[in-house]
Amino acid sequence: MEINKIDKEELDPDSKKKAARAAINAIAGAIPFVGGLISAGVGYWSENEQEEVTNILRQWLQMLEDELREKGKTIAEIVARLDMNDEKVKERIESPEYQALMKKAFRNWSSIDTEYKRQRIRNILANAAAAKTTSDDVVRLFIDWINLYSDFHFEVIGEIYRNPGITRGGIWDNLSKPEVREDSAEADLFKMLVRDLSTGGVIRQVRQTDYAGNFLRKPPANKSRPGQAPRTAKSAFDEVEPYQLTDLGQQFVHYAMTEIVAKIEFHEFAPGTPA
Repeated sequence: MEINKIDKEELDPDSKKKAARAAINAIAGAIPFVGGLISAGVGYWSENEQEEVTNILRQWLQMLEDELREKGKTIAEIVARLDMNDEKVKERIESPEYQALMKKAFRNWSSIDTEYKRQRIRNILANAAAAKTTSDDVVRLFIDWINLYSDFHFEVIGEIYRNPGITRGGIWDNLSKPEVREDSAEADLFKMLVRDLSTGGVIRQVRQTDYAGNFLRKPPANKSRPGQAPRTAKSAFDEVEPYQLTDLGQQFVHYAMTEIVAKIEFHEFAPGTPA
């Protein structure tokens, strides 16, 4: 008799309404300013619409929780890589300048869409705290580059760093990319990517300099005789012109792609798991 009574209550529309309202109230309590929306919507939304809104809010709350968890993990990994007994390091991480770098890195966290990018942000902040080999203006630019460029961009940067003077064709081959047509979307993407990094000041074609570091002009190319000009444009996978990182690109590799070894090891605990 008692079981039948429970089953009846579970199927009762009033019980479902109470459950929906309880879920909505719980979400409203978790995020205070959502309460105003909930209060205004109760008299406007139907019961089904209220359930849909509740599910959407739940998903958004989960997204925010995941983002907060990633930020916390990043901060923990940064601290684990710093020598907290070093007075200069402690002074640095407590400084307004470093706090501003932290805020900038976490302000646009939604653009950190891969684990690879998260690790690059962690490296930049850890290296910026451990040693100041460049200005904070440059570090801010590096944080912008993490938001601006894709993992594919960073793969190309890594190949040029490991192989100074490599050509575009060499980069493509080293990344184990398949052969594609010159008029393919893949070729267009690769050309755009190299152009992005070139105009962004990360890479450049190898150029000779004088003793003072001034770039020398390239000697004029020999003009082809009539009828001997090449019939095709330069390949997206050119094997002639070599590329190198700019000095800014070299510093980016040091800050973003060089990982400080963790001085302490820790494990992430799942929610509710005792430490």
